[in-house]
Amino acid sequence: MTIDLPGNSAGSPAFGTADLSNCEREQIHLAASIQPHGALLALHEPELTVLQVSANATAFLGLDRPALGRRLGDFAPDIARAIAPLLNDPLDVVPAAVRVPAGVAGGPALDVQLHRPIGGGVILELERAAPEDVAPRQLEPALQAILGSYALRPLCEEVCRTFRGLTGYDRVMLYRFDDDGHGEVFAEEHAAGLEPYLGNRYPASDIPAIARRLYIRNRVRVVTDVHYAPVPLEPRLSPLTGQDLDMSLCILRSTSPMHVQYLKNMGVGATLVASILVGGRLWGLISCHHQTPRRTPFALRAITELLAEAVGTRIAALESFVQSQAELAVRRLEQRMIEAITRDGDWRTALFDHAQTLLVPLGASGAALLFEGQAQTAGEVPGTAGLRDIGKWLDGQPRGPGGAPVIATASLAADAPHLAGLTRVASGVLAAPISTAPGEYLVWFRPEQVSTVTWGGDPNKPVLVGDDPRDLSPRRSFAKWNQVVEGRSEPWSPKDLATARLIGDTVTDVVLQFRSVRMLIAEDQLAQVRRQVGLSAQPVVICDPAGNIDLRNEAFDRLLPGLRGAAPRRIDHLLPYFADPTEVGRRLRDVLENRRSWRGEVRLADGQGPGGGRPVLVRADPVFSAPDRVLGFVFLFNDLVERKAADAARRRFQAGIEEGSRRPAGRLDSQADLDFQAILASVVENAQLAALEIAEGVDVARMPDLLESVRASVSRTAVVLETLIRHGSVVPPRGGTDRDAG
Repeated sequence: MTIDLPGNSAGSPAFGTADLSNCEREQIHLAASIQPHGALLALHEPELTVLQVSANATAFLGLDRPALGRRLGDFAPDIARAIAPLLNDPLDVVPAAVRVPAGVAGGPALDVQLHRPIGGGVILELERAAPEDVAPRQLEPALQAILGSYALRPLCEEVCRTFRGLTGYDRVMLYRFDDDGHGEVFAEEHAAGLEPYLGNRYPASDIPAIARRLYIRNRVRVVTDVHYAPVPLEPRLSPLTGQDLDMSLCILRSTSPMHVQYLKNMGVGATLVASILVGGRLWGLISCHHQTPRRTPFALRAITELLAEAVGTRIAALESFVQSQAELAVRRLEQRMIEAITRDGDWRTALFDHAQTLLVPLGASGAALLFEGQAQTAGEVPGTAGLRDIGKWLDGQPRGPGGAPVIATASLAADAPHLAGLTRVASGVLAAPISTAPGEYLVWFRPEQVSTVTWGGDPNKPVLVGDDPRDLSPRRSFAKWNQVVEGRSEPWSPKDLATARLIGDTVTDVVLQFRSVRMLIAEDQLAQVRRQVGLSAQPVVICDPAGNIDLRNEAFDRLLPGLRGAAPRRIDHLLPYFADPTEVGRRLRDVLENRRSWRGEVRLADGQGPGGGRPVLVRADPVFSAPDRVLGFVFLFNDLVERKAADAARRRFQAGIEEGSRRPAGRLDSQADLDFQAILASVVENAQLAALEIAEGVDVARMPDLLESVRASVSRTAVVLETLIRHGSVVPPRGGTDRDAG
């Protein structure tokens, strides 16, 4: 994954110089200082010469003279020997860690975390080793609890309970981002006597975009004491780059003074924050707060990262499961519509006979079909005039080159003030175009939901200015601030949008099939329907009983670019455009001569697909006016490139999971390897369950990226877990002794 972080760009305030007018651009990854509970060394390879140090390094390591300019092996040979086997690992994404029992010159044991920053070299971060170990038995039940959660809210509540039990922090919140970047405390566990924050919302400005990008790159962040005095790096600029050292992956990195003030305003003494990523995006944060200073050792941080990865994978599975259930309902709806065409000569009766199957999957209170100048409705909807006005407004919404798949708003009055009178029943509008003709949509409605949103402080008044105008700080009061929200409905979720698109695509196919049949039957409407079919985004060819082409639309010509300027008169004249014309010809003869339907996959002869040509699904059906009389044939085509890419992604995922589960021989001893495999088995199980749900999801185009994000999560987890076990903190002491004492 590539994360773009700005450098010292113009207009971006340096670390510690931001105020509330520009804090979203503060270069927080260029802190040039650390928290004082550890020390930092920046080394030049391969001789491991110290180029930069934190100002406290000499005292922290108990050295008789400064380390700057010296080789690591000269003043800390035990550390040099311990990190040597790790220097061949890729250290630019996931840091490695090792415990050095003897420390420096016989000093206390140290936990050493190392990574490679942008610009080269190696960064070592040193912390005093914690005396206690974290046993695998604490990790395994937590993973199983995550696997056993079959709905989002119970999962999030379990995460808060688990994290509070493991970390001991006074408060654990699961903070979920919405589409606008605002956050909500979605679940919470806290000590008795603390004010609950559950349900509070916080504006997007509280976590600037640059901080969110860092949360994606560095999955766990800690502040051990909000009242700490930052320790500067010496020299300030990296000798390798001449610029501030990139500290994006540093666990000791100083925190923005703005954020520290924010925490002080909340009465927080220490924090630990773990990122939840779903499909490669920052879905939320697990935020742990303590009222007094609190240090979290390496082993516990690694465990929180492992669990946060599992949580993200489980959320992806749950979201995909909901979508797959919606897809199943849509497929049943499609079958009923096709049966209705055969039975009644129309498909609209099936759409509205069982209104709940149309409303429930999207949580809508009403729905309307705007089709050929008429409206059919279910549930609570605006009147006929209101529906007509909504149709005109939808026609005016911007469309991309291929047309907008869906149009959605949770506040119709804000987006279309002239329709404010429809707010009571239609604050929320979600529309799927069902053809390219103006005014033809399937529309769902949600009513106005007057609600009180509780913010953690007034979002409209983030600053209080004292006597000194320079004395700017984040919101100083975190008293609950209630905002009454009117003119809005419950927002449409990404799942709602995907479901609406799926239903819309299904109805579009049925409409096209219905119109194609009607074109063959109703000669008096031929010109109008020919235009409608011709403009459809679905590739279609319509033939007479002898196989002569009556119509092929522009979408079909785009599917076969070689047709530009050509005028094939018969369906079999298209055979040269297919990779296997002999087999396609045999199928066509069967359709034309035996009047049999054909469903099959073929490849085009364009050489653009992974197998030599793009895969295409063909659906061919004879159209009968009587049992022994055929009016013609309808051929529908679907490009399968996305579906094939999804299938390939599933295969790569499984191969990647199997590869990620194997670690190079000799890196762990036999007992540690058993511990590693036992814990990783739960992680892989979680990932495979997520993959099954993702594979059944409705958004085929996103499937490869989602599967890759799950595979990458397992790979990252395996690296962190191996580091944790090799570091020695996750394996319980054997024989009743403390292996790391000394």
